[in-house]
Amino acid sequence: MKSQAVRRLASLPLQVVLYFSSWYLALYFLAVLSLMIYKAVVLPYPARNFWPEVVLLILLTGNEIVRLFLGTMGNLTEQKFYVLLSLVFVIPAMFGYLYHLLWQTYVLRVEVVLVSVSYFGLLAQMIFGITAIWTFHRYKNFG
Repeated sequence: MKSQAVRRLASLPLQVVLYFSSWYLALYFLAVLSLMIYKAVVLPYPARNFWPEVVLLILLTGNEIVRLFLGTMGNLTEQKFYVLLSLVFVIPAMFGYLYHLLWQTYVLRVEVVLVSVSYFGLLAQMIFGITAIWTFHRYKNFG
């Protein structure tokens, strides 16, 4: 009786990046929210800028949750479309992080470090996501 080998195409490096990015997102959200409260209390923070920046942080977090979910689902089910869609969600995430890096009312050094780590995670997901899409595509066509 011959057993057929099942090929698993899901990308382990992509899954690791997505897993750690989900934990880092929680850390990022709490850290930036805490820093916003700190800046509002200690620095002369204009009240008209505080709430829009909080809303932007919440929107960025929602975008990241969707991006991480789509990337995980696409990778584990080996679906090119969902991985590609998660890569599309990288674009608004990049602009959200860019806002936190350049256009906030006050930018602290710790925020520069937090955003830099976020950009590293986005870059890693883009690289591993593109290779996963290529692997899924190649196997579906030739496997």
